[in-house]
Amino acid sequence: MWPEYLFPSPSGVFRSLGEGIKDGSLLLAAAVSMQRVITGFLISLAGGILLGVALVRIRFLEECFGPLLLGLQTLPSICWLPLAVLWFGMGEKAILFVVAAGSLFSIAISFVSGVKNISPLYRWVAKTMGASGWQMFTTVIFPAALPSFVAGMKQGWSFAWRALLAGELLSPQSGLGYVLVMGRDLHDMNLVVAVMVVIILLGLAVEKLFFARVEASLRSRWGLDRA
Repeated sequence: MWPEYLFPSPSGVFRSLGEGIKDGSLLLAAAVSMQRVITGFLISLAGGILLGVALVRIRFLEECFGPLLLGLQTLPSICWLPLAVLWFGMGEKAILFVVAAGSLFSIAISFVSGVKNISPLYRWVAKTMGASGWQMFTTVIFPAALPSFVAGMKQGWSFAWRALLAGELLSPQSGLGYVLVMGRDLHDMNLVVAVMVVIILLGLAVEKLFFARVEASLRSRWGLDRA
């Protein structure tokens, strides 16, 4: 019905998957991309928590920079790539910068939102028991906001993946984005769709093996699953 270089057949996609797994090219590319996205995500997680704590603790910062964070969150990840190339060159540091910038603001906003949505009852009870300052924040506010924050972390993870692919598409380095570009240049749409399948499977695996388990544990521990 259509040329295979425009829309590949399922058998062609599975054949490319099998060949990529057999010769190790897809596995190597997936391993490189996973290493990059995990490193960039951890950087954005640490930066997002620090930024979120600063916005929560210092009202002036939230009033001045809160709307700016919302604007930066809507900025497509690819927009950070020219800055990354100018600052770090076409290399690993540029890709990690794009990944971290792509998810940093989402994580910070989810942290602030989680803290704001805590019931005031928790604060009142903690105050009557003598908690204040950092003690209240670390023992009451942050634990209470943790379930909402984990949901924000999932969103940040998805943004990190999108940012990674944006960086790898224009990078001469290895990775799933590089394989996508190679498939495009060779007009091998079977390979392109095979890489898309690998990305989807990796995303589902991280969701089921990590985030879903953490969420279930938190909801059970916090009593959110009880009738």
